[in-house]
Amino acid sequence: MAVPVLPLIDIAPLLADPDSQASAIVARQIDDACRDLGFFRVVGHGIDPALQPALEVASHSFFDRPEGAKAAIAMEHGGRAWRGWFPVGGELTSGVPDQKEGIYFGSNHSANHPRVRSGVPLHGKNLFPAEPADLEPLVESWIDQVAHVGLAILRGIARGLELAPQWFDDNLVSDPTVLFRIFHYPPGDDATWGVGEHTDYGLLTVLAQDECGGLQVRLDDDWIDVPPEQGVFVCNLGDMIERLTEGRYRSTVHRVRNTSGRSRLSFPLFLDPSWDAVVPVMPLAGSPPADDPARRWDGSSVRLWEGSYGHYLTTKVARVFPALVASMHDEPAQP
Repeated sequence: MAVPVLPLIDIAPLLADPDSQASAIVARQIDDACRDLGFFRVVGHGIDPALQPALEVASHSFFDRPEGAKAAIAMEHGGRAWRGWFPVGGELTSGVPDQKEGIYFGSNHSANHPRVRSGVPLHGKNLFPAEPADLEPLVESWIDQVAHVGLAILRGIARGLELAPQWFDDNLVSDPTVLFRIFHYPPGDDATWGVGEHTDYGLLTVLAQDECGGLQVRLDDDWIDVPPEQGVFVCNLGDMIERLTEGRYRSTVHRVRNTSGRSRLSFPLFLDPSWDAVVPVMPLAGSPPADDPARRWDGSSVRLWEGSYGHYLTTKVARVFPALVASMHDEPAQP
């Protein structure tokens, strides 16, 4: 049997005009991928081809430094913003330490931002090292360009569901929660997981991986490898899409194992609902599939969850960094 391959979709029409007939064809391709796999690959995104190689060089330069130097931007310095560097084993998946290190970034918020002043988690300034000095402008450019692409893909998803292309803009992402990570996976083996089985939390993840590969996606009872391809982004759906569509679309389990013998980098950008958004059920035709929490990796039902997206995200991230959360528990909010 042939090994399944994630669909490859040219999204250039969505960026040019989400209302065009060409975009309607792209939207149908995205809809098919979302119903079948919850993962797909995209080209035609228009992102500067020189940006990823430059970001890889700067990222390697940072991660190659001694831990003492990297600790200058450790996450404990970011406080409630949960920004900065964490060491190998500092992040948990299902209570198990991941064999990766990384840097957390997001939308930059000034000290006068209302949510920063109120001490809302995941809001604040990004932390950047003094060296390499070019990491900061590269990260800022990456977030701007990839978030723009992600919003265009959401318009394609809306149209594929036979809603107005602007449905997400009007209902969930007027002020999106944009989070970006740079992950470094040291060389591992067949017994070592860079990150274990999980699903993402929000709407859409847009991922670039370096030439080492290592990403695996679960398809029914099998795992398929997602090989790296220059200029190709991997997209997958998060839990909130599964809730919005009442299970018509899948938030698919994936994992990473670095057996390349080299240091691996990955660059996921998470495009999520606005912080205060209460995630509704989409007005879709027909009956949804039956809810089956046992199908999910964690045995939970995102379709039964209620509340703001900020609350959902805070609860999830608190399980990833429990020690960090505990250290901030009694920290007073900013005046």
